[in-house]
Amino acid sequence: MQSMDTSRVDYRVIPTSEGITSDYPLPEHSTVPIEEAIRIVQNIAHKTGTETISVDDAEGRTLSETIYALADMPGFDRSSVNGFALITADTSDASAMNPCKLTLAGSVEKEVTHIDQINRGQAISILTGGILPEGADAVVGTEDCTIREGQIVISRKIWKNSNIIRKDEDFKTGEPLYPNGWVLRPQDIAVLASVGRIRVKVRRKPVIGIISTGRELVPAESIPKSGEVREVNSYLITAFCKRQDAIPVRYGIIRDDAEELTTLINQASQECDAIIVSGGSSRDEYDVTAQVIHTLGEVYTEGISFAPDKRTTIGRIGSILVIGLPGHPSATFMVLSLVVIHLIQAMKGSSRQKVYVRKAVLADHLHASSDSDRYIRVTITDDVATPLFGKAGLINMLSQSDGIVRIPAGSRGYRAGDRVEVMIW
Repeated sequence: MQSMDTSRVDYRVIPTSEGITSDYPLPEHSTVPIEEAIRIVQNIAHKTGTETISVDDAEGRTLSETIYALADMPGFDRSSVNGFALITADTSDASAMNPCKLTLAGSVEKEVTHIDQINRGQAISILTGGILPEGADAVVGTEDCTIREGQIVISRKIWKNSNIIRKDEDFKTGEPLYPNGWVLRPQDIAVLASVGRIRVKVRRKPVIGIISTGRELVPAESIPKSGEVREVNSYLITAFCKRQDAIPVRYGIIRDDAEELTTLINQASQECDAIIVSGGSSRDEYDVTAQVIHTLGEVYTEGISFAPDKRTTIGRIGSILVIGLPGHPSATFMVLSLVVIHLIQAMKGSSRQKVYVRKAVLADHLHASSDSDRYIRVTITDDVATPLFGKAGLINMLSQSDGIVRIPAGSRGYRAGDRVEVMIW
């Protein structure tokens, strides 16, 4: 299990489709590559509505407006250090052998809004954040000068604009600060407050309906009988949706019954922005998800071609996207992390998706598939990524893995000792 230095974790930004529209041509193949699956969900996804909220609640939310600076920031020329404002021409010949001596002509406090213009040969005491006197073009820090008998003694040339911040150096009036679709971070909240934006317009959180199917499933709080298993995927999908700032709604368990699934999907399509059906997407007689979606709407794919293949149904009922995921939790998590994450971001109108990655040394060989990308789970200890190989359906693959390594189709694969990129869960 992991023992990672998280400071080494970086991220790559993957652009999402621009101009997402349901009229975009979509394939109708039984199986598609993962890139095509991402394109499908991005183009089917309808954007959620908007709401105006306090910046106190805006971290992690997606802007639905462009934020502009309404005035210059900071709004006045000011000092960035404690020191003395001066005219740099007075110091052009200053050196240790020939120091410049300036007359101390006054002081600027932070709250002072005006001071008479400085003249040649003068220096004015100023605190960090103080307004730069008219005519001054730099500030010398207190540590770079001395005071002798009412004079400021400087032993080197001071360059123009040293230790000052100009009135529009942070932001200029009308400058765009954040674009529509930007996902707000904690540091962005500070910037919004600095320009007086304490309320912002954001995308509403997508509501994701979750339906679990399986004849063998019983509620997680139950004690399974022989042949039964606890239902866990709805908990996994719920936690995943919350991490992506979506609102999960569970609709319970059904027993691979097409009529019951039809009723539940119809209900969820009236109440949600997208629907995830866990299970019911397998190549057997109980594969009802694709049947129901086809009856009610359109099916665009019934599988994603990355090795090992994941039976995943993607379709649409009206304007609502429906995804049928595989039943095994480890496979479900793989599809959530590689495909569904893009669906949620597209619904929120985000123009980019961050994928957190880190480099690690591979502990074992990883062979490539000739026709499909492979995604292999790994556990990371220090800088070493150890592949996890296990039988399909083992839930311990979830708890043991820290991320996945992609092996491109048709490549030479990776050898033990290669430095590879790991996408962190």
